[in-house]
Amino acid sequence: MIFKRIIEKNLEVWKNNPDRKPLIIRGARQVGKTTLIKEFAKSYKYSVMLNLEKTTDASFFNNNMDAKSILESLFLAQNISIASAGETLLFLDEIQESPAAIQMLRYFYEDFPDLNVIAAGSLLEFAMRKVKSFPVGRVEYLYLHPLNFIEYLKAIDHQAALQQIEKIPVEPFAHSVLLDIFNRYAIIGGMPEVIANFIQKDSLTELPQVYESIWDTYRNDVEKYAANETDRRIIKHIISTAHLYIDQRIKFQGFGQSNYRSREVGEAFRNLDDAKVIRLIYPTTDIEVPVKPDLRKSPRLQFLDTGLLNNELEIQAEMLILKDLSKYYKKAIIPHLVMQEVISLNTLSDKKPHFWVREKKQSSSEVDMAFPYKDIVIPIEIKSGSDGALKSLHQFVERCNHHFAVRIYAGKFEIVETKTPGGKPYLLMNMPYYLGTKISEYLAYFTENYRTAIKP
Repeated sequence: MIFKRIIEKNLEVWKNNPDRKPLIIRGARQVGKTTLIKEFAKSYKYSVMLNLEKTTDASFFNNNMDAKSILESLFLAQNISIASAGETLLFLDEIQESPAAIQMLRYFYEDFPDLNVIAAGSLLEFAMRKVKSFPVGRVEYLYLHPLNFIEYLKAIDHQAALQQIEKIPVEPFAHSVLLDIFNRYAIIGGMPEVIANFIQKDSLTELPQVYESIWDTYRNDVEKYAANETDRRIIKHIISTAHLYIDQRIKFQGFGQSNYRSREVGEAFRNLDDAKVIRLIYPTTDIEVPVKPDLRKSPRLQFLDTGLLNNELEIQAEMLILKDLSKYYKKAIIPHLVMQEVISLNTLSDKKPHFWVREKKQSSSEVDMAFPYKDIVIPIEIKSGSDGALKSLHQFVERCNHHFAVRIYAGKFEIVETKTPGGKPYLLMNMPYYLGTKISEYLAYFTENYRTAIKP
Protein backbone atom coordinates (compact mmCIF):
# COMPACT_ATOMS: atom_id res chain seq x y z
CA MET A 1 0.00 0.00 0.00
CA ILE A 2 1.39 3.41 -1.06
CA PHE A 3 0.98 6.39 1.27
CA LYS A 4 1.40 10.07 0.46
CA ARG A 5 4.19 11.51 2.59
CA ILE A 6 5.05 15.14 3.32
CA ILE A 7 8.69 14.41 2.48
CA GLU A 8 7.72 13.97 -1.19
CA LYS A 9 7.85 17.74 -1.62
CA ASN A 10 11.46 17.70 -0.43
CA LEU A 11 12.27 14.97 -2.95
CA GLU A 12 10.87 17.06 -5.80
CA VAL A 13 12.91 20.08 -4.69
CA TRP A 14 16.02 17.90 -4.59
CA LYS A 15 15.35 16.44 -8.04
CA ASN A 16 14.89 19.87 -9.63
CA ASN A 17 18.02 21.33 -8.05
CA PRO A 18 20.83 21.44 -10.65
CA ASP A 19 23.39 21.45 -7.82
CA ARG A 20 21.95 18.45 -6.01
CA LYS A 21 24.21 16.03 -4.18
CA PRO A 22 23.62 12.33 -3.52
CA LEU A 23 20.73 12.12 -1.08
CA ILE A 24 20.60 9.87 1.97
CA ILE A 25 17.15 9.11 3.41
CA ARG A 26 17.54 8.47 7.11
CA GLY A 27 15.14 6.97 9.61
CA ALA A 28 14.44 3.91 11.71
CA ARG A 29 13.62 0.59 10.15
CA GLN A 30 10.13 0.11 8.71
CA VAL A 31 9.08 3.76 8.53
CA GLY A 32 8.64 3.47 4.73
CA LYS A 33 11.96 4.57 3.22
CA THR A 34 12.12 1.87 0.54
CA THR A 35 8.48 2.23 -0.51
CA LEU A 36 8.87 6.01 -0.68
CA ILE A 37 11.83 5.90 -3.06
CA LYS A 38 10.45 3.10 -5.22
CA GLU A 39 7.37 5.22 -5.79
CA PHE A 40 9.49 8.32 -6.43
CA ALA A 41 11.54 6.35 -9.00
CA LYS A 42 8.47 6.24 -11.25
CA SER A 43 9.08 9.92 -12.04
CA TYR A 44 12.32 8.99 -13.83
CA LYS A 45 12.78 7.55 -17.30
CA TYR A 46 15.19 4.96 -15.94
CA SER A 47 15.98 3.59 -12.51
CA VAL A 48 18.58 1.24 -11.07
CA MET A 49 17.45 -0.25 -7.77
CA LEU A 50 19.92 -2.06 -5.53
CA ASN A 51 19.40 -3.66 -2.12
CA LEU A 52 22.83 -3.90 -0.52
CA GLU A 53 21.66 -6.58 1.91
CA LYS A 54 21.73 -8.84 -1.16
CA THR A 55 25.14 -10.28 -1.94
CA THR A 56 24.71 -9.88 -5.69
CA ASP A 57 23.82 -6.19 -5.40
CA ALA A 58 26.56 -5.45 -2.87
CA SER A 59 29.15 -7.14 -5.10
CA PHE A 60 29.22 -4.11 -7.42
CA PHE A 61 31.04 -2.25 -4.63
CA ASN A 62 33.32 -5.07 -3.45
CA ASN A 63 35.78 -5.21 -6.34
CA ASN A 64 37.69 -1.96 -5.80
CA MET A 65 36.29 -0.49 -9.01
CA ASP A 66 36.11 3.26 -9.56
CA ALA A 67 32.83 5.15 -9.93
CA LYS A 68 32.88 5.02 -13.73
CA SER A 69 33.41 1.26 -13.83
CA ILE A 70 30.68 0.65 -11.24
CA LEU A 71 28.14 2.74 -13.17
CA GLU A 72 29.07 1.14 -16.48
CA SER A 73 28.52 -2.29 -14.93
CA LEU A 74 25.19 -1.27 -13.40
CA PHE A 75 23.92 0.40 -16.56
CA LEU A 76 25.03 -2.52 -18.71
CA ALA A 77 23.15 -4.94 -16.47
CA GLN A 78 20.01 -2.80 -16.81
CA ASN A 79 20.46 -2.14 -20.55
CA ILE A 80 20.76 1.61 -19.98
CA SER A 81 23.15 3.88 -21.87
CA ILE A 82 25.63 5.73 -19.65
CA ALA A 83 24.66 8.84 -21.63
CA SER A 84 21.25 8.63 -19.90
CA ALA A 85 22.70 9.23 -16.43
CA GLY A 86 20.81 12.53 -16.12
CA GLU A 87 17.50 10.70 -16.65
CA THR A 88 18.31 7.89 -14.25
CA LEU A 89 17.77 7.36 -10.54
CA LEU A 90 20.28 5.13 -8.81
CA PHE A 91 18.80 3.88 -5.53
CA LEU A 92 21.07 2.20 -3.00
CA ASP A 93 18.82 0.67 -0.38
CA GLU A 94 20.20 -0.60 2.96
CA ILE A 95 23.41 1.28 2.27
CA GLN A 96 24.53 0.77 5.86
CA GLU A 97 25.49 -2.76 4.80
CA SER A 98 28.25 -1.48 2.49
CA PRO A 99 30.81 1.02 3.80
CA ALA A 100 32.35 0.93 0.29
CA ALA A 101 29.06 2.13 -1.21
CA ILE A 102 28.82 4.94 1.34
CA GLN A 103 32.34 6.04 0.44
CA MET A 104 31.53 5.84 -3.28
CA LEU A 105 28.82 8.52 -2.96
CA ARG A 106 31.59 11.12 -3.00
CA TYR A 107 32.84 9.97 -6.39
CA PHE A 108 29.35 9.73 -7.87
CA TYR A 109 28.92 13.37 -6.92
CA GLU A 110 32.30 14.51 -8.22
CA ASP A 111 32.48 12.45 -11.41
CA PHE A 112 28.79 12.12 -12.38
CA PRO A 113 26.99 15.25 -11.14
CA ASP A 114 24.03 14.68 -13.48
CA LEU A 115 23.25 11.28 -12.01
CA ASN A 116 20.41 11.21 -9.46
CA VAL A 117 21.62 9.12 -6.51
CA ILE A 118 19.49 8.29 -3.47
CA ALA A 119 20.59 6.03 -0.65
CA ALA A 120 18.48 4.79 2.25
CA GLY A 121 19.27 2.93 5.39
CA SER A 122 18.89 2.59 9.11
CA LEU A 123 21.68 2.36 11.67
CA LEU A 124 23.77 4.69 9.51
CA GLU A 125 25.54 6.17 12.51
CA PHE A 126 27.03 2.76 13.20
CA ALA A 127 27.96 2.12 9.57
CA MET A 128 29.74 5.48 9.41
CA ARG A 129 32.18 4.28 12.04
CA LYS A 130 33.45 1.73 9.51
CA VAL A 131 33.84 4.20 6.63
CA LYS A 132 37.43 5.33 6.21
CA SER A 133 36.54 8.51 4.36
CA PHE A 134 32.94 9.60 4.77
CA PRO A 135 31.80 11.99 1.99
CA VAL A 136 31.28 14.98 4.29
CA GLY A 137 29.88 17.96 2.37
CA ARG A 138 29.18 15.81 -0.68
CA VAL A 139 25.85 14.34 0.39
CA GLU A 140 22.47 15.68 1.52
CA TYR A 141 20.03 14.23 4.04
CA LEU A 142 16.29 13.89 4.45
CA TYR A 143 14.62 12.30 7.47
CA LEU A 144 11.57 10.04 7.38
CA HIS A 145 9.38 9.29 10.39
CA PRO A 146 6.21 7.27 11.05
CA LEU A 147 3.11 8.73 9.44
CA ASN A 148 1.83 11.81 11.23
CA PHE A 149 -1.84 12.72 11.57
CA ILE A 150 -2.04 14.60 8.25
CA GLU A 151 -0.46 11.63 6.46
CA TYR A 152 -2.83 9.29 8.31
CA LEU A 153 -5.85 11.25 7.08
CA LYS A 154 -4.53 10.93 3.53
CA ALA A 155 -3.96 7.22 4.06
CA ILE A 156 -7.55 6.59 5.15
CA ASP A 157 -8.72 9.00 2.42
CA HIS A 158 -10.75 11.18 4.77
CA GLN A 159 -10.95 14.18 2.45
CA ALA A 160 -13.50 16.07 4.54
CA ALA A 161 -11.26 15.93 7.61
CA LEU A 162 -8.25 17.00 5.54
CA GLN A 163 -10.19 19.96 4.23
CA GLN A 164 -11.18 21.05 7.72
CA ILE A 165 -7.77 20.61 9.33
CA GLU A 166 -6.21 22.84 6.67
CA LYS A 167 -8.41 25.74 7.79
CA ILE A 168 -6.69 28.11 10.21
CA PRO A 169 -8.25 28.42 12.66
CA VAL A 170 -10.17 25.15 12.57
CA GLU A 171 -13.97 25.49 12.54
CA PRO A 172 -15.69 24.65 15.87
CA PHE A 173 -18.18 22.29 14.20
CA ALA A 174 -15.32 20.05 12.99
CA HIS A 175 -13.88 19.54 16.46
CA SER A 176 -15.64 16.38 17.63
CA VAL A 177 -15.08 14.52 14.35
CA LEU A 178 -11.40 15.43 14.17
CA LEU A 179 -10.94 14.48 17.82
CA ASP A 180 -12.52 11.06 17.28
CA ILE A 181 -10.34 10.35 14.23
CA PHE A 182 -7.24 11.51 16.06
CA ASN A 183 -8.03 9.29 19.03
CA ARG A 184 -8.07 6.26 16.73
CA TYR A 185 -4.77 7.40 15.21
CA ALA A 186 -3.38 7.86 18.74
CA ILE A 187 -4.23 4.24 19.52
CA ILE A 188 -2.70 2.60 16.42
CA GLY A 189 0.18 5.01 15.74
CA GLY A 190 1.88 5.81 12.46
CA MET A 191 3.90 2.75 11.39
CA PRO A 192 3.08 2.13 7.70
CA GLU A 193 2.62 -1.63 8.06
CA VAL A 194 0.22 -1.14 10.97
CA ILE A 195 -1.85 1.46 9.12
CA ALA A 196 -1.95 -0.68 5.96
CA ASN A 197 -3.20 -3.65 7.99
CA PHE A 198 -5.81 -1.51 9.70
CA ILE A 199 -7.10 -0.08 6.40
CA GLN A 200 -7.25 -3.44 4.67
CA LYS A 201 -9.02 -5.29 7.47
CA ASP A 202 -10.81 -2.41 9.24
CA SER A 203 -10.02 -4.06 12.53
CA LEU A 204 -7.59 -3.72 15.42
CA THR A 205 -7.68 -7.43 16.18
CA GLU A 206 -4.55 -8.46 14.29
CA LEU A 207 -2.49 -5.35 14.99
CA PRO A 208 -0.69 -6.74 18.08
CA GLN A 209 0.97 -9.32 15.83
CA VAL A 210 2.20 -6.55 13.54
CA TYR A 211 3.54 -4.49 16.44
CA GLU A 212 5.37 -7.49 17.83
CA SER A 213 6.90 -8.25 14.45
CA ILE A 214 8.19 -4.68 14.15
CA TRP A 215 9.47 -4.59 17.72
CA ASP A 216 11.16 -7.96 17.26
CA THR A 217 13.06 -6.46 14.34
CA TYR A 218 14.43 -3.76 16.61
CA ARG A 219 15.27 -6.33 19.29
CA ASN A 220 17.13 -8.43 16.73
CA ASP A 221 19.08 -5.38 15.63
CA VAL A 222 20.63 -5.23 19.10
CA GLU A 223 23.66 -7.05 17.73
CA LYS A 224 24.26 -4.14 15.40
CA TYR A 225 23.89 -1.52 18.11
CA ALA A 226 26.15 -3.22 20.64
CA ALA A 227 29.95 -3.09 20.74
CA ASN A 228 30.28 -5.98 23.21
CA GLU A 229 28.29 -8.46 25.30
CA THR A 230 27.76 -6.01 28.17
CA ASP A 231 26.35 -3.40 25.81
CA ARG A 232 24.12 -6.08 24.32
CA ARG A 233 22.64 -7.00 27.69
CA ILE A 234 22.05 -3.37 28.66
CA ILE A 235 20.31 -2.55 25.40
CA LYS A 236 18.06 -5.59 25.74
CA HIS A 237 17.22 -4.49 29.28
CA ILE A 238 16.38 -0.96 28.11
CA ILE A 239 14.19 -2.18 25.25
CA SER A 240 12.23 -4.43 27.62
CA THR A 241 11.70 -1.80 30.35
CA ALA A 242 11.84 1.70 28.84
CA HIS A 243 8.09 1.91 28.13
CA LEU A 244 7.41 1.80 31.88
CA TYR A 245 9.14 5.18 32.33
CA ILE A 246 7.38 7.15 29.62
CA ASP A 247 5.69 9.43 32.16
CA GLN A 248 8.85 10.63 33.89
CA ARG A 249 12.39 11.86 33.53
CA ILE A 250 14.99 9.14 33.84
CA LYS A 251 18.34 8.55 35.49
CA PHE A 252 20.95 6.42 33.75
CA GLN A 253 22.37 5.02 36.98
CA GLY A 254 20.54 1.76 37.77
CA PHE A 255 17.93 2.37 35.07
CA GLY A 256 14.96 -0.01 35.26
CA GLN A 257 15.94 -1.27 38.71
CA SER A 258 19.19 -2.65 37.36
CA ASN A 259 22.74 -2.58 38.67
CA TYR A 260 24.14 -1.01 35.51
CA ARG A 261 26.34 2.04 35.83
CA SER A 262 25.48 5.47 34.51
CA ARG A 263 28.16 5.47 31.82
CA GLU A 264 27.08 2.06 30.47
CA VAL A 265 23.37 2.91 30.40
CA GLY A 266 24.02 6.32 28.88
CA GLU A 267 26.05 4.80 26.05
CA ALA A 268 23.33 2.21 25.38
CA PHE A 269 20.64 4.91 25.29
CA ARG A 270 22.72 7.01 22.92
CA ASN A 271 23.01 4.02 20.59
CA LEU A 272 19.23 3.54 20.62
CA ASP A 273 18.83 7.27 20.04
CA ASP A 274 21.14 7.08 17.03
CA ALA A 275 19.03 4.19 15.73
CA LYS A 276 15.91 6.41 16.13
CA VAL A 277 14.17 3.69 18.18
CA ILE A 278 14.11 5.32 21.62
CA ARG A 279 15.10 8.99 21.67
CA LEU A 280 16.48 11.04 24.53
CA ILE A 281 14.64 14.36 24.88
CA TYR A 282 16.72 16.73 26.97
CA PRO A 283 15.48 19.78 28.85
CA THR A 284 16.52 23.35 28.27
CA THR A 285 16.67 26.32 30.62
CA ASP A 286 16.61 28.84 27.76
CA ILE A 287 13.74 31.29 27.31
CA GLU A 288 15.33 33.02 24.32
CA VAL A 289 16.73 31.70 21.05
CA PRO A 290 18.82 29.70 20.50
CA VAL A 291 17.32 26.88 22.55
CA LYS A 292 20.11 24.58 23.72
CA PRO A 293 19.70 21.21 25.46
CA ASP A 294 21.19 20.84 28.92
CA LEU A 295 22.86 17.44 28.71
CA ARG A 296 23.68 17.49 32.43
CA LYS A 297 20.00 17.24 33.36
CA SER A 298 17.76 14.16 33.30
CA PRO A 299 16.07 13.52 29.94
CA ARG A 300 12.70 12.11 28.99
CA LEU A 301 12.17 9.15 26.69
CA GLN A 302 10.51 9.33 23.29
CA PHE A 303 9.62 6.12 21.46
CA LEU A 304 9.74 6.02 17.68
CA ASP A 305 5.97 5.51 17.55
CA THR A 306 3.14 5.88 20.05
CA GLY A 307 1.34 2.84 18.64
CA LEU A 308 4.36 0.68 19.43
CA LEU A 309 4.45 2.23 22.90
CA ASN A 310 0.75 1.55 23.49
CA ASN A 311 1.22 -2.07 22.48
CA GLU A 312 4.15 -2.49 24.86
CA LEU A 313 2.02 -0.98 27.65
CA GLU A 314 -0.93 -3.22 26.67
CA ILE A 315 -3.37 -0.32 26.94
CA GLN A 316 -4.94 -0.13 23.46
CA ALA A 317 -8.15 -1.98 24.35
CA GLU A 318 -8.82 0.41 27.24
CA MET A 319 -8.10 3.44 25.04
CA LEU A 320 -10.88 2.50 22.63
CA ILE A 321 -13.64 3.54 25.03
CA LEU A 322 -12.17 6.95 25.95
CA LYS A 323 -13.12 10.30 24.44
CA ASP A 324 -10.30 12.30 26.03
CA LEU A 325 -7.01 10.43 25.84
CA SER A 326 -5.04 13.28 27.40
CA LYS A 327 -6.16 12.06 30.84
CA TYR A 328 -5.12 8.47 30.19
CA TYR A 329 -2.07 6.56 31.46
CA LYS A 330 -0.66 9.15 33.85
CA LYS A 331 -1.43 11.84 31.25
CA ALA A 332 1.61 10.66 29.27
CA ILE A 333 0.24 9.31 25.96
CA ILE A 334 -0.96 12.52 24.31
CA PRO A 335 2.16 14.55 25.25
CA HIS A 336 4.23 11.71 23.78
CA LEU A 337 2.20 11.72 20.57
CA VAL A 338 2.28 15.52 20.22
CA MET A 339 6.06 15.35 20.54
CA GLN A 340 6.07 12.65 17.85
CA GLU A 341 3.96 14.89 15.61
CA VAL A 342 6.38 17.80 16.03
CA ILE A 343 9.38 15.55 15.34
CA SER A 344 7.69 14.29 12.14
CA LEU A 345 7.85 17.80 10.68
CA ASN A 346 11.67 17.75 10.76
CA THR A 347 12.40 16.29 7.34
CA LEU A 348 15.51 18.42 6.74
CA SER A 349 17.30 17.86 10.03
CA ASP A 350 17.45 15.52 13.00
CA LYS A 351 16.58 18.22 15.53
CA LYS A 352 14.51 17.19 18.52
CA PRO A 353 12.22 19.44 20.59
CA HIS A 354 13.10 20.27 24.18
CA PHE A 355 11.05 20.73 27.32
CA TRP A 356 11.79 23.64 29.65
CA VAL A 357 12.83 23.33 33.26
CA ARG A 358 13.54 25.68 36.12
CA GLU A 359 14.99 23.72 38.99
CA LYS A 360 15.56 25.08 42.48
CA LYS A 361 15.97 23.43 45.85
CA GLN A 362 12.54 24.46 47.10
CA SER A 363 10.55 24.08 43.89
CA SER A 364 10.80 23.21 40.23
CA SER A 365 8.90 24.07 37.05
CA GLU A 366 8.57 22.10 33.85
CA VAL A 367 6.91 23.09 30.55
CA ASP A 368 6.26 20.36 27.99
CA MET A 369 7.87 22.16 25.08
CA ALA A 370 10.00 25.26 24.53
CA PHE A 371 9.28 25.93 20.87
CA PRO A 372 11.55 28.35 18.94
CA TYR A 373 9.52 30.44 16.53
CA LYS A 374 11.39 33.11 14.59
CA ASP A 375 13.04 35.33 17.23
CA ILE A 376 11.15 34.10 20.31
CA VAL A 377 10.66 30.91 22.32
CA ILE A 378 7.01 30.02 22.94
CA PRO A 379 6.06 27.80 25.89
CA ILE A 380 3.69 24.94 25.06
CA GLU A 381 1.86 22.97 27.74
CA ILE A 382 -0.11 19.79 27.02
CA LYS A 383 -2.95 19.59 29.54
CA SER A 384 -5.97 17.39 30.09
CA GLY A 385 -8.52 20.18 30.24
CA SER A 386 -9.25 23.89 30.13
CA ASP A 387 -9.13 24.08 33.91
CA GLY A 388 -5.71 22.44 34.24
CA ALA A 389 -3.12 24.27 36.31
CA LEU A 390 -0.59 26.30 34.35
CA LYS A 391 1.86 27.03 37.14
CA SER A 392 4.99 26.14 35.15
CA LEU A 393 3.73 27.94 32.06
CA HIS A 394 3.29 31.07 34.16
CA GLN A 395 6.85 30.75 35.44
CA PHE A 396 8.05 30.78 31.84
CA VAL A 397 5.77 33.63 30.73
CA GLU A 398 6.85 35.86 33.61
CA ARG A 399 10.48 35.49 32.52
CA CYS A 400 10.21 35.68 28.73
CA ASN A 401 10.24 38.79 26.55
CA HIS A 402 6.87 38.32 24.83
CA HIS A 403 3.21 37.62 25.65
CA PHE A 404 2.47 34.38 23.76
CA ALA A 405 1.80 30.93 25.23
CA VAL A 406 0.09 27.75 24.02
CA ARG A 407 -1.96 25.05 25.72
CA ILE A 408 -2.65 21.83 23.77
CA TYR A 409 -5.67 19.97 25.13
CA ALA A 410 -8.87 18.09 24.24
CA GLY A 411 -11.01 21.23 23.99
CA LYS A 412 -11.87 23.53 21.11
CA PHE A 413 -9.63 26.16 19.60
CA GLU A 414 -9.69 29.58 21.21
CA ILE A 415 -7.37 32.45 22.09
CA VAL A 416 -7.88 34.17 25.43
CA GLU A 417 -6.25 37.07 27.20
CA THR A 418 -5.24 36.29 30.77
CA LYS A 419 -2.63 37.05 33.44
CA THR A 420 0.04 35.23 35.37
CA PRO A 421 -0.18 35.19 39.20
CA GLY A 422 2.51 37.88 39.11
CA GLY A 423 0.24 40.14 37.06
CA LYS A 424 1.85 39.87 33.61
CA PRO A 425 -0.83 39.88 30.90
CA TYR A 426 -0.42 37.34 28.13
CA LEU A 427 -2.32 35.59 25.36
CA LEU A 428 -3.04 31.88 25.64
CA MET A 429 -3.78 29.96 22.44
CA ASN A 430 -5.75 26.82 23.29
CA MET A 431 -5.23 24.21 20.56
CA PRO A 432 -6.95 20.83 20.20
CA TYR A 433 -4.30 18.12 20.31
CA TYR A 434 -5.10 16.93 16.77
CA LEU A 435 -3.38 20.11 15.49
CA GLY A 436 0.15 19.03 16.47
CA THR A 437 1.33 18.83 12.87
CA LYS A 438 0.01 22.37 12.26
CA ILE A 439 1.90 23.99 15.13
CA SER A 440 4.08 26.25 12.95
CA GLU A 441 1.13 27.52 10.93
CA TYR A 442 -0.85 28.25 14.09
CA LEU A 443 2.06 30.06 15.69
CA ALA A 444 2.30 32.21 12.55
CA TYR A 445 -1.43 32.96 12.78
CA PHE A 446 -1.15 33.64 16.52
CA THR A 447 1.87 35.92 16.51
CA GLU A 448 0.99 37.83 13.34
CA ASN A 449 -2.64 38.54 14.21
CA TYR A 450 -2.21 39.19 17.93
CA ARG A 451 1.20 40.85 18.10
CA THR A 452 -0.27 44.12 19.31
CA ALA A 453 -3.22 42.68 21.24
CA ILE A 454 -1.46 43.37 24.54
CA LYS A 455 0.25 46.71 25.00
CA PRO A 456 3.66 46.62 26.71
